[in-house]
Amino acid sequence: MSRTAADILIETLQIWGVDTIFGLPGDGINGIMEALRTRQDKIRFIQVRHEESAAFMACAYAKYTGKLGVCLATSGPGGIHLLNGLYDAKLDGQPVLAITGHHYHDLIDTFAQQDVDLDRVFEDVAVYNTRVMGAAHVENVAHLACRAALSYRGVAHINFPVDLQEQEGGEPSPRNKAGRESSVTTRRAGLPAEEELFRAAEVLNAGRKIVILAGRGALHATDELESLAEKLGAPIVKALLGKAAVPDDSPYTTGGIGLLGTRPSQEAMEECDTLLMVGTSFPYMEFLPKPGDARGVQIDLDPLRIGLRYPVEVGLVGDTKATLQKLLPLLVRNEDRRFLEKAQESMRDWWKLMKERASRTDKPMKPQVVAWELGERLSPDAIISCDSGTIATWFARQIRIKRGQMCSLSGTLASMANGLPYTIAAQIAHPDRQCVAFVGDGGFSMLMAELSTAVKYKLPIKVIVVKNNSLGMIKWEQMVFLGNPEYGCELEPIDFAAVARAFGATGLTIEDPADCGAILDQALATPGPVLVEAVVDPFEPPMPPKTTARQAAKLAESLAKGEPNRGKIALTVLEDKVKEMV
Repeated sequence: MSRTAADILIETLQIWGVDTIFGLPGDGINGIMEALRTRQDKIRFIQVRHEESAAFMACAYAKYTGKLGVCLATSGPGGIHLLNGLYDAKLDGQPVLAITGHHYHDLIDTFAQQDVDLDRVFEDVAVYNTRVMGAAHVENVAHLACRAALSYRGVAHINFPVDLQEQEGGEPSPRNKAGRESSVTTRRAGLPAEEELFRAAEVLNAGRKIVILAGRGALHATDELESLAEKLGAPIVKALLGKAAVPDDSPYTTGGIGLLGTRPSQEAMEECDTLLMVGTSFPYMEFLPKPGDARGVQIDLDPLRIGLRYPVEVGLVGDTKATLQKLLPLLVRNEDRRFLEKAQESMRDWWKLMKERASRTDKPMKPQVVAWELGERLSPDAIISCDSGTIATWFARQIRIKRGQMCSLSGTLASMANGLPYTIAAQIAHPDRQCVAFVGDGGFSMLMAELSTAVKYKLPIKVIVVKNNSLGMIKWEQMVFLGNPEYGCELEPIDFAAVARAFGATGLTIEDPADCGAILDQALATPGPVLVEAVVDPFEPPMPPKTTARQAAKLAESLAKGEPNRGKIALTVLEDKVKEMV
């Protein structure tokens, strides 16, 4: 039997090592689904409940494996639903291939049903974007799409009209010669010029108060970062996507930066005379040194990112690990350790404060309690996926990532709802590792139908839903940044434990902080998918590491304007401060 165009597509993906595709069937991709059905012993199709989840899963699969993530959706609305997850991949630099269907090729642009030109819709999100023109076209564009996604670390898109999927054979044009394609990939991991390395070493050797800011581009350079910190006497500050670049118990790190960061990190940034940025284009420039206060060096694989956030003197374009290996021998040990020692002392105080906040016995339970207790119980090779919102604050500060663990979230897009799909993808990619979702009730409820996906595929994921019945981050932004009373942020309560049981998973609830550890132990030890609903204080503020006078004034302004919960909020903030001083 002759091969169809859809057969050619799936076989080409197999050549590129693709063994998993996340998606949802539809009549615009029937030919592709048949090609998958006949190869189900070689390539897994993971059926999701919403195409947005498929794109999130493909992004997470790429993050947690380093391989190409692939998602599949039907024509029109199916493809449109992919976009949010695909922008997550684009903004976090992950290689993802999106395959979408279209209706019959000779009815395109004739006002037919689901007549959406997805190749036009995807123009902004994709580094490579094409529509299949016939069976002879498929192999060439499939190879190119895979290579583009992996080489440029972005999204590639193939739009495939449904009738062409079943087209057999196909005579190539005279110039389209068979056997000219290859699945060989190469990394853009060149090294900086030698003179640039010497210039960077000159700047760093002249510094006395040096800070290293590490991001997602440094996740594979843990040993080099710690060697660098030791040699320069420099604390390592971590952007959120770089949380696992060095473990949180490393003596060199001061943890995160920004609104979700630590006080020692912010103080180090304020006091440094030299900034070394490694694999990051951290977007919140207000938390970096003021231009002119510190000299700068930046290492990044992408030359467009050099000097994007800070006016550095030297830019080193190359793979962070390889570049640091070349740079380290050129550096002179900084014998003045006072700056690092001060940061280390501040960090000891910070962890003491975090533990105090996590030991509170108040009711309603503080969200910090849940995060801390979970972090202390994660297995050495756990993969933890977080969602966006106040949940990211507790994840960033209270969960201490250890060497050997992985973690991520929707970093640059900061989308809600990614946590559960990320965890499903992590468990599929790493079936023998503990995979945990740490999510808020707002984000989880957006795509919570995917819990049925975990049940369907018997995935032993653990989902911790921190429930405050509020869009917490939005509420606090309205109050602290704008000085307005919260509006539109309250959520109708959902019994998530009951929902989990309805899906066929185990559902547990924590309300008393005294029970938190024991119930988490039970959840982590229970086979199969488990959801834990942790009911927490909705008035616990995700305060920045150092509150400015303007932020305090805006909070007071919002209370004075008629914030409906002003009494409880004021009391909670006051109680928190008093208990920290006692």
